[in-house]
Amino acid sequence: MSSNFESSLVFAQKMDFNDSLNPFRKRFHIQDKNTIYLDGNSLGRLPEDTKTMLEELVTNQWGNDLIKSWNKNWYTKSEKLGDKIAQIIGADNGEVVVSDSTSVNLYKLAKAALSYQKGRTEIVSDVFNFPTDLYILQGIISGSNAKHKLKLAEANDEISININDLKRKITKKTALLVLSLVAFKSSFLYNAEEITSLAHQQGALVLWDLSHAAGAVPININTTKADLAVGCTYKYLNGGPGSPAFLYVRKDLQNKLFSPVQGWFGDKNPFEFDLKYKPANGIKKFLTGTPPVISQLAIEPGLNLTLEAGIENIYKKSIKLSEYFIYLYTEVLKPLGFKLGSPLDSALRGSHVSLKHPEAYRICTALIEPKNSEVKVIPDFREPDNIRFGLTPLYTTFTEVYKTIIRIEEIISNKEFEMYSNKRKGVT
Repeated sequence: MSSNFESSLVFAQKMDFNDSLNPFRKRFHIQDKNTIYLDGNSLGRLPEDTKTMLEELVTNQWGNDLIKSWNKNWYTKSEKLGDKIAQIIGADNGEVVVSDSTSVNLYKLAKAALSYQKGRTEIVSDVFNFPTDLYILQGIISGSNAKHKLKLAEANDEISININDLKRKITKKTALLVLSLVAFKSSFLYNAEEITSLAHQQGALVLWDLSHAAGAVPININTTKADLAVGCTYKYLNGGPGSPAFLYVRKDLQNKLFSPVQGWFGDKNPFEFDLKYKPANGIKKFLTGTPPVISQLAIEPGLNLTLEAGIENIYKKSIKLSEYFIYLYTEVLKPLGFKLGSPLDSALRGSHVSLKHPEAYRICTALIEPKNSEVKVIPDFREPDNIRFGLTPLYTTFTEVYKTIIRIEEIISNKEFEMYSNKRKGVT
């Protein structure tokens, strides 16, 4: 971590002045300058271009052109958007497609992989994986793959996975390894190339969940030689709430795997309306039903911004933002009883930082719903004691990081959190 940081507003403002990505902030909808939004790891901000695009889509493409828009723009959009995401995650054209939700995509790819890996009866994941991934795997096992077992690698602590335990669990019985590249609570970042190679040595296929990584860290999925991947588009890719997800299948596997959800958009010739399904060639076979056009097209402006900025530039700023955040935590918040809930080493950390505190929920509420401050900070809370701060390089500033730390200090020093209930809301 840099020793050249300073704990002052002037220093933070100087960092912003010298930040080459700072102009991108103006290209997002920001209504209230006193609201510091640090939850882009859950839902990205709205790009200004998305508003313009949606108005044109609704008025002209849907309103005026009606069904003609399918041939003009809509029908091939799943693959075209997939090719843009491929540039962001280091894949080739024709290896990524936008389709369904992350959960549905994970089901399709996991089920396809298990069918392909005949004779192997174990699935390996870890205790940090996002719960829906584990739920999907449990559901597959409770259904037609009842002979399979799910094994979870244990953690070293509340921050990092025990890599030695993971290695022990991957054996010749392992059909599929399913991991999140960046852990949703701690921001622990796997070395994807190392882990994929380890699994391949045992003959296992590897499926990465890129939801907390895509658009924030360099992935280079082809370099890792990963087999499969899924990911959402509404976090760092700024695609909008519940926007369609994406899936990746390495090109040499595409005609070896078969989608277990055979929808008409995955058929070779869907408008022949044949009663017998014939899978399309390549990545398109993993499409299912008619795509949600409005929410699908809303993904594109965010992708364009990410491509324009460049993922390497985004990652460099991500590291600098998180290192500055951790420096200020060490100087200001650690003496007040906070603990760092993310890896200290930036090579092992994604683009969000977690802080742990016994009163994390009430502190988080005080940040979001201030009673005695004009400054509103929006992070999120994860059980049992984690406050997550998403540092999204295209619109998060160093000044916002500084003001956030000072605001937390105020809440603790003035005991403002005691004014709030500990009863959890439906969405935290």
